[in-house]
Amino acid sequence: MKTADRQTNLNAPAGPRASAEAQSGGHPSLEGVHSSVEVPHHQAGFWEQWRAFVGPAILVSVGYMDPGNWGTDLQGGARFKYGLLWVVGLASLMAIFMQVISARLGVVTGKDLAQCCRDWYPKWTRWPNWLLSEVAIGACDLAEVLGSAVALNLLFHIPLLWAVIITGLDVLLLLALQRFGMRTIEAVILLLIATIGVCYFIEIFILPETKPSFLEMGRSLVVPHFGQAGMLYVAIGIIGATVMPHNLYLHSALVQSRKLQKDEPSVRRALRFNTIDSVAALTVAFFVNAAILVLAAMVFFGKEGVTVPGGQVVRFGTESDWIRVAYLTLAPLLGTAAASTLFAVALLASGQSSTITGTLAGQVVMEGFMHWRIKPWVRRLITRTLAILPAVFIIGLRGDSSVTDLLTLSQVVLALQLPFAMFPLLHFTSSRKRMGSWKNGWFLLIGGWGSAILITAMDIYGLPDSLKAAWQVITGG
Repeated sequence: MKTADRQTNLNAPAGPRASAEAQSGGHPSLEGVHSSVEVPHHQAGFWEQWRAFVGPAILVSVGYMDPGNWGTDLQGGARFKYGLLWVVGLASLMAIFMQVISARLGVVTGKDLAQCCRDWYPKWTRWPNWLLSEVAIGACDLAEVLGSAVALNLLFHIPLLWAVIITGLDVLLLLALQRFGMRTIEAVILLLIATIGVCYFIEIFILPETKPSFLEMGRSLVVPHFGQAGMLYVAIGIIGATVMPHNLYLHSALVQSRKLQKDEPSVRRALRFNTIDSVAALTVAFFVNAAILVLAAMVFFGKEGVTVPGGQVVRFGTESDWIRVAYLTLAPLLGTAAASTLFAVALLASGQSSTITGTLAGQVVMEGFMHWRIKPWVRRLITRTLAILPAVFIIGLRGDSSVTDLLTLSQVVLALQLPFAMFPLLHFTSSRKRMGSWKNGWFLLIGGWGSAILITAMDIYGLPDSLKAAWQVITGG
């Protein structure tokens, strides 16, 4: 481990980006891939520029369709049919605002959010901010561990405890990918996202037993309501599981993997194409989350349970482990074993894609807040070990039934950390001193601050119940 002090870009012109680099000691985010992707001249054609800039938001988008989101989406569809589809849309819209603003910070200042917090807030805030971020990343990685482990358990009947331990080996996957550069990582993530999308497309549109009502879906998407008891609580869960704090740190670093110029036309071009990238990638994430909810609505809504092969009766209820229930019951309900297999493959792709970006985020916050730099395999090992230990401990004590409880615990931790990422991000990007003429305009100001306040209010509203559930997980109650 060593302190980053290498100076770069000494001849950069004055401005927010240049002064930022001077303050942070010139240490770039994710140094191994920083400025590694060439971009064409700002007068090049649209598609040529788009191909150069597309990618960072794809990596970020996997956090919006990770296993932590699946439980709430499945529960929402099973209990309220399409009634909460508008909440999925609202959560995705708020995520777009936050990620566009995060990318904007990285492009204009040349720093990620962690570096900005280190340089522009009092020194005493560095340690608590870093520790909170690490806890949030560990909690997020816990969800990815559980998602991948459950998928391995369902597909290959590996005991869940061993499946959790096996997921620790995916450190080798990231190490192999990092040797080939950022474009390779982006391509692999895109392939995993495509796998998720194709699985759900087949589930909903190809399998004969599923016939979605587009008219009913469209009406639910544009007409907000909480007409049934319990809808508000599930809605809070969906929104609370959507915006991930580590993504705000990560996105502001990933945009710097492009070799950005500092003249005004180039900055304007970078902001434009990163905005397009964010909107497109998070729209895909919306469709994936909507597909999960729609599938649950078509298959589970109105049913109290189903008898699976072997005579076991699986009951549906508010306390159900919906990921496991979905796998066990999709095959008999839809009349084909492929339904359950496709679901588990999509879950495995979700867990693996999310774990790659979680490691990158951990590297960003450690280097940004503390200027500590350690080898990627050590960083990955630390993050994964911190996620595996609580999972191994609780599953070992309480068995496979504790998966939903662990996911709940991870979401509580993420909700507590989120304001510590959102509000500094909005503070910096709304400041003319930090951003110059590129500070947030009125549209981003309203959308960003409105999203942050609404997400925080919903998290606070649901916090007592969430803390109670988390305490029960810890104590085994």
